[in-house]
Amino acid sequence: MGAQQRVYKQKIRSAQGMKKIFKAKEMVAASRIAKAHARVTATTPYAEALTRAIGSVASHSDEIRHPFLDADRHETGRAGILMITADRGMTGPYSHNVIRAAEQLANTLRDQGKEPVMYVVGRKGDSYYRFRNRPPQHSWTPYKENELPELGREIAKLVTQDLLSEDPAVHLDELYVVGTRFESRFQQYTKSIRMVPMGLVEAESEEHRPVYPLYEFAPDADTVIEELLPRYIRSRITNILLQAMASEHASTQRAMKTATDNAETQIRKFTRMANSARQAEITQEITEIVGGADALSGSGRTER
Repeated sequence: MGAQQRVYKQKIRSAQGMKKIFKAKEMVAASRIAKAHARVTATTPYAEALTRAIGSVASHSDEIRHPFLDADRHETGRAGILMITADRGMTGPYSHNVIRAAEQLANTLRDQGKEPVMYVVGRKGDSYYRFRNRPPQHSWTPYKENELPELGREIAKLVTQDLLSEDPAVHLDELYVVGTRFESRFQQYTKSIRMVPMGLVEAESEEHRPVYPLYEFAPDADTVIEELLPRYIRSRITNILLQAMASEHASTQRAMKTATDNAETQIRKFTRMANSARQAEITQEITEIVGGADALSGSGRTER
C-alpha cells in the first residue's frame, strides 16, 4: 500500500473514532433531556403561580412595603446580572448565545448610567470573563446536575443578601437573570428577565385575564411578603437553572448530531480518495508492466 493510501486510511480511522464519540454523547444527551424536562415541568407551575400571586397582591394593595417591590431603587446604581452558561464543552452555540445576551444587557445598563455586576454559573461564562481580565463578582463552577436545587438556594441566598445589603460596595439596586428558556427539545431561546425590582402583573386582554382572590394577611401583609419574596427569588432561580440544563442537553444533542453527520461525510470523502489513490496505483503498475513488455518485444529479446 502506497504512502498516500496509508494517510487516507489513517484519516478514515480517526474520523470513525470521532464519530463513535459524537454518537455516544448524542445518545447520552437525548436520554437526559426527558429527565431534565420532567424536573422543569414539576417546578414551573409553582414558580409561575408564586410570581403571579405576588405580582397581583403588589398591584392591588397599598399596604405592602418591601425593597424588592420598590420601582425606584437607585441607591448605588449597581445592577446584578446572573448569567447561566454550560459547565462543559460540546454544547453548540448554547453558552455563546447566553454570553452575547448578557453582554448586550450589560451595555444597555451602562448606557443608562448603571454599573453591571456579573454573577456567573458555569465554566464557560467564568472563563470568558477571566480571560478578558474581568473576573465576575461571584461564580459557581463546577456544578452537578443533581445538585441544581441546592445550587439555586445558594445563589438565591447570596443575591438576596447583596440586594438587601447596606454596604454601598455590595448593595445591588437591580437583579437580572440571563438564561435559556426550554420550550421543547427542538426549541429553546435565550431570555433576559428582571427579577428585582419585581414588576407588576402584565396587562392581559379581558377574556383571558384571571380573577385573583382578595387576600387577607395574618399577622400582617408585610410579614407575609417578607416570607414570600425570598421564596419567589429561590423558586425562580431554581426553575431557570433547571430550564437551562434541559436546554443545554438539547443543544448538545443537536451539536453532536451535526458532528456525527460531518464525521460520516469525512469518512465517505476519504474513502473515495483512498479508492481513487488505490486505482491510480493499480493503473500505474499495469502501465509499467505493459510498457516493459512493449520494450522487450521491440528489442527482439524474449524471456527464457
